[in-house]
Amino acid sequence: MAGIGTGQFQKQGIARTMPFEGLQTTTGWILADWNMLTLVGVDRPGIVARVTRAVFEAGGNLGEASMLRLSGNFTIMMMISADEPRTRLRRAVAPVASELGLRFHMDPLDGGLHRHQVPNVQVRVMGADRSGIVAQVTGALADTGFNILELESDVAGTPERPVYIMSIQGYSEQTLKSLKSLRASVATLAHEGIQVDIASVETLIG
Repeated sequence: MAGIGTGQFQKQGIARTMPFEGLQTTTGWILADWNMLTLVGVDRPGIVARVTRAVFEAGGNLGEASMLRLSGNFTIMMMISADEPRTRLRRAVAPVASELGLRFHMDPLDGGLHRHQVPNVQVRVMGADRSGIVAQVTGALADTGFNILELESDVAGTPERPVYIMSIQGYSEQTLKSLKSLRASVATLAHEGIQVDIASVETLIG
């Protein structure tokens, strides 16, 4: 059934609630004029406040967002819906991005709220840093149908002996058979010095 939803924009002390048209389904709200705003640049104070202020003043509503710092750079991915034309959002963000030294682009996409997939498997990887570790591990997991939802990695150790560390959360059919299949898929990597530990999220939580 068609209906009117209410979007809440709240970031850095800014709050705005405005109606927007969407289609309500059994899986949540599918929103009209849904866009992905992506920005990246050298980290500095005030990026989130300035960008979200510009979006707010252009009439944008913030949905899901991911913001993090990677090696001195700050990255932002925000789902934005607005009653105003997409060009108005671009014009509002462009001068702020230029002043802050951020590269940005905005892309239309099919979006909806309440579509989260909850991870049920945690994968932890550790090994001597070298090219191809991510491709090897994720390729082996993908062959079993494992779906990666989040991946974080870092390099520890020393410059002389770097150690690559990776943490993956994803979804697999949560049965004993599927966990055994995942473990079997990466078992051969141990011979190459790559340690891979796989456990259910429920087990990790306790």
